[in-house]
Amino acid sequence: MSKITSQDGVEPIIDERFLISDLCDLISQYMNQDQVKEVYRAYLFGAQAHEGQLRISGEPYIYHPIAVARILAQMHMDVKSIIASILHDVLEDTPATRKLIAKEFGEDVAHLVDGVSKLTHIKFKNKIEQQAENIQKVLLAMAKDIRVIMIKLADRLHNMRTLGALNPDKRRRIAQETLDIYIPIANRLGIYTIRHELENLVFKAIHPLRYLVLENAVNKAGGHRKELIDKINQALGSRLVDMSIDAQVASRKKHLFSVYNKMRDKRLPFSKILDVYALRVLVDSVDDCYRVLGIVHNLFKPIPGRFKDYIAIPKSNGYQSLHTALYGPHGIPMEVQIRTQEMDKFAERGIAAHWLYKSPDEKGEVAAHARARDWLTGILEMQQSAGDSLEFLENVKVDLFHDEVYVYTPDGDILKLPRNSTPVDFAYAVHTDIGNRCVAAKLDHSFAPLNTPLYSGQTVEIVTSPGSRPNAAWLNYVVTAKARSNIRNYLKHMQADEAMSQGRRLLERCLKPLGVRLDDVRKEDLETALKEYGFDDLSELLEDVGLGNRPPSLVVRRLVPTRVSDGESEETKEMKSQSALAISGTEGMVVAYGRCCHPIPGDQIVAKLSKGRGIVVHRETCKNLEASSKRAGSDKYIDVQWADDAIGDFSCEIKLEIENKSGLLARTATVISDCNVDIENVEMEDRDGFSMNLLYLIKVADRKHLAMLMRRLRRIASVMSIHRM
Repeated sequence: MSKITSQDGVEPIIDERFLISDLCDLISQYMNQDQVKEVYRAYLFGAQAHEGQLRISGEPYIYHPIAVARILAQMHMDVKSIIASILHDVLEDTPATRKLIAKEFGEDVAHLVDGVSKLTHIKFKNKIEQQAENIQKVLLAMAKDIRVIMIKLADRLHNMRTLGALNPDKRRRIAQETLDIYIPIANRLGIYTIRHELENLVFKAIHPLRYLVLENAVNKAGGHRKELIDKINQALGSRLVDMSIDAQVASRKKHLFSVYNKMRDKRLPFSKILDVYALRVLVDSVDDCYRVLGIVHNLFKPIPGRFKDYIAIPKSNGYQSLHTALYGPHGIPMEVQIRTQEMDKFAERGIAAHWLYKSPDEKGEVAAHARARDWLTGILEMQQSAGDSLEFLENVKVDLFHDEVYVYTPDGDILKLPRNSTPVDFAYAVHTDIGNRCVAAKLDHSFAPLNTPLYSGQTVEIVTSPGSRPNAAWLNYVVTAKARSNIRNYLKHMQADEAMSQGRRLLERCLKPLGVRLDDVRKEDLETALKEYGFDDLSELLEDVGLGNRPPSLVVRRLVPTRVSDGESEETKEMKSQSALAISGTEGMVVAYGRCCHPIPGDQIVAKLSKGRGIVVHRETCKNLEASSKRAGSDKYIDVQWADDAIGDFSCEIKLEIENKSGLLARTATVISDCNVDIENVEMEDRDGFSMNLLYLIKVADRKHLAMLMRRLRRIASVMSIHRM
């Protein structure tokens, strides 16, 4: 077994040519002989299956599975994980089947191997979709058995160690995928040893020159800074002995990727990065952690605002430790981490540090496992509400990349949320129904907008209403994947319902001149039309028509072909004679209003079918519409009129030419507000120094409401003219 120097020059990495005998020696330290024999039998099975296959580097392929198994063995993973890691590429690269693996090694091993295997037998549109599907499969398999992701992380780690055999483009692509997905997952599960090595390997693959320069700088600076750390180490060690606290004090070196990120994010040269080396103190109990903290702060002056208590409030991945920053000798800042031996094991290995697969009669679950299960439950919820694998992957990325804030429920419970979360994120974190019915929020007992960012220590109370529903605008500021996926899912179903209702109205309107109702259409004609359009049932056809993807007049020709006796001209005549569709203003997302002309109740209007949006209402005189003669024979346009009971607030734009005097903007805005008109936007344009234009985008109920407002504005002496845009 040979060794090579690690990527950061500190820890040795075992060469990938790791023999099965070495693996058996390693696992025999914590497994019995029967389990070791089972692992060796899996090796024989895998070696035979991969016989004749070579890696790109030219070595036998079986070296890779053995190296992956070794990574897991170092974390003392169970025998089934080790066997599955040896066989993890068998389904993908050999004729062996899942059924055969289950027969030879059991259903659990077969499930693990299948969960890690890529989707090789499905054709994808592009690499992005393929990546999304593969990651979705791994994450969903992980939700059933978390050992799947442990094997996948070990597999990715060894592949990253051996990237040198690939061309530069492929190296960068694999490194970027690792940075986007696998490093955040390793962090989320608290497996810092794998995370840190992956980060350094990614850094080296994406920025090889920067990596070499920074590595040399760290090595050169190591001597002087390590002397300072050693002095502090001695002073602290002596004080701990005096206080009769049994502790281990050691220095640690910040890994290169972390140093690089700090330099980049804070725009600092390497000479200004002063925490490349730090102290770590390991004690036996939580009580000793806080005692050591007091001793450290007594020895050296703490830096305000740099203390973090991850013992009282652990990170979402279960990490626990006390972090503090101090002014050391010569005023140089340094970092100190204080934790128990058990916390340190978890900090290095994450969930694998407490690997327990309990038998049915055992109760309880390690806290780290419980947190991981909660996260994985959220992954399953996201998958159920996501539209496709790409949306699912986007949601997972949102969930993985975050810092945290800690807020309180009205009952005093602590809730962890990503940084920049809003009350809407909080509402969905409490319960999906709370989020869906959210109408307002109180922060520390005072009402606040729903888009207000939350800060640690706030008490958040959500006000709900039974008739409320999610707002599409929430998607502009929510940050949690759960909130985003639930809002999208609700709006998607709401749009489908509204589109079906609108599609039915459009078809009924076209059928009315023919003396037919939609429910009276013959079954055979309906089935023929559905088959021709590729739909399974009428609801899909109605939704398609409501979304504007298919003109209703053309659909009617398929639904009632026998009612049109004189061909195209007679049908066209009938279509022209039908009554206009009534627009009430409450149709929802499948009826939109043109931003080019801002129609309001009372205007002469016409509607245009727009794919995916339904119908878009314009003013009759809108310049963006075709000439009336061209519209008459087009299936893209629909005659519409305002319903007598049209309600709502409709956008409208007005232009005021005013004298250039101070206070006029405030005066006009006051008049607008007094008329119960909301202002959406206002712009000012200078004209000649003596006058200026005010452009107001406002919301009014109808033309009468607008006329009343314009009369009130004309009464202002300095308003020279006013007109609607």
